[in-house]
Amino acid sequence: MYFEIKPREKFNIGLKELLHYSELLYYFIWRDIKVKYKQTVLGFLWAFIQPLVMTFLFTFFIGNIVTQQTQLTIKYPVFAFSGYLLWGIFSNGMSNAANSMVSNSNIIKKIYFPRLIIPIASVFVSLIDFFISSFILIFFIYFYNASVSIYILLFLPLSLLITCLTTMGCGTMLAALNVKYRDIKYVIPFLIQGLFFISPIMYPISISKNFFVQMILKLNPLTGALELMRGSFNGYIIDYSMVLMSFLTSTLIFILGIIYFKSTEEYFADLA
Repeated sequence: MYFEIKPREKFNIGLKELLHYSELLYYFIWRDIKVKYKQTVLGFLWAFIQPLVMTFLFTFFIGNIVTQQTQLTIKYPVFAFSGYLLWGIFSNGMSNAANSMVSNSNIIKKIYFPRLIIPIASVFVSLIDFFISSFILIFFIYFYNASVSIYILLFLPLSLLITCLTTMGCGTMLAALNVKYRDIKYVIPFLIQGLFFISPIMYPISISKNFFVQMILKLNPLTGALELMRGSFNGYIIDYSMVLMSFLTSTLIFILGIIYFKSTEEYFADLA
């Protein structure tokens, strides 16, 4: 019996290795959840509070204006809350993933494991917050008598897929950049704020007919996820061209993020 030692393939995601370390992934997810809500009075209730407060503020200040100008077919609170739920996956997941390599530098220097596990765990934590907050969305649907389509069984998983691909792509790329350029942690809040306003979270894509605005929305990977999420409600008409463009963009971002992360992975222990 003999062993052949070969150089590692730089751009191999290493799915087999990730599956082998699945127990470690579970540990990181559980650890991040406990750290996030440790020594908080309200605990998991914070997963409800942020989207509820933002939905209330936007409903109070612009809800009637958006509804009248765009002729929304679903109640604005349902529209806004469903959008903010997906935004929570992206904003929290990307932010935590971007800082994950630096915050786990001590572990990275001591033992070997697939580094990709760390940003993946960050995205999973934000996904768990989504499912916790979804109970409020169910209440909104009941309270505002919103009609849910059978297509939710298809649209919701696709919506989450696009959101997670985008989050993983952005998160892994920023995580790798943050190891080398510590300025990135200061850029992230501005990036999140900017993306919030150019994403149709609190307004529908029909808010403007301007060609450039529509192109920005089409290229925004979150647009397709939001369209599919709201397409789960009867009466909401989906722009499938935007969904297709967004899916392609999210896939491209995911591939580029993973490639850059894997190509710089060998330097993490030295730079973190």
